[in-house]
Amino acid sequence: MALDRIDKLMLRLLQEDGRMSNADLAARVNVSPATCHRRTQRLFDDGHIQTVRAVVNPQSVGLGAIAMVGVVLDRSTPESFAKFETAILALPMILDCHLVAGDFDYLLKIRVADMADFSRLHGGVLIALPEVRQARTFFVMKEVKDAAPLDF
Repeated sequence: MALDRIDKLMLRLLQEDGRMSNADLAARVNVSPATCHRRTQRLFDDGHIQTVRAVVNPQSVGLGAIAMVGVVLDRSTPESFAKFETAILALPMILDCHLVAGDFDYLLKIRVADMADFSRLHGGVLIALPEVRQARTFFVMKEVKDAAPLDF
């Protein structure tokens, strides 16, 4: 179903504050609470809202370093991609994994405590991933913009 002006406004507001009460959201978009609830449920049912979760401060849980890792596989075959992707899905420390065009096959975003923590991960896990020929690591020096809300 196509999104109308109210749906889009609801999505923008919920991106800003996923804990906003239904009553507050209804008031902000100028519909009744019952209508707002039905619309919110439809946004979930139609897949426009995938999930609601807390954004945890990484430093507060000891994960203050980010490594971006470009991975090149041995072969560019559907089987190689499937093996690698299955292995990646089992690793919770890998926040993002994207199949990309360019110098790498995949680009990974990994959160770790520090460089020593990454070194252990690299030596014990990353280089042992199936089909990996090369991994190039880039350490993030400063997060300028991360997990920004969608603009539509």
